[in-house]
Amino acid sequence: QVPLVESGGGLVQAGGSLRLSCAASGRTFGSYAMGWFRQAPGKEREFVAVVSRSDGRTSYTNSVKGRFTISRDNSKSTVYLQMNSLQPEDTAVYYCAASLGLGLPSRRDYYAHWGQGTQVTVSS
Repeated sequence: QVPLVESGGGLVQAGGSLRLSCAASGRTFGSYAMGWFRQAPGKEREFVAVVSRSDGRTSYTNSVKGRFTISRDNSKSTVYLQMNSLQPEDTAVYYCAASLGLGLPSRRDYYAHWGQGTQVTVSS
């Protein structure tokens, strides 16, 4: 198990910014690709971004490219999601997840470990 705890969610006006953090327990953080997903009410959980295990490669869903940045600090066992220019359609519960998959996995079933989620609400 890789316990994951998200923080940093909240209420923000459109155009604003938030930074989500996800802290992992254990010594194996560097073995995992780390992803962020989100789930809006009545919708499927969707991929947002992923960062590779150690070389910093990233991938994003099209709707957040240029606005969101994923990063990780392996010395702190933490992954971040910097979200700028937030829009009401970004409103969702955001989850971080850990994957032993190679590369930059974007499918939910490649992720074995999930956090409890943090709510992000963007008002218009």
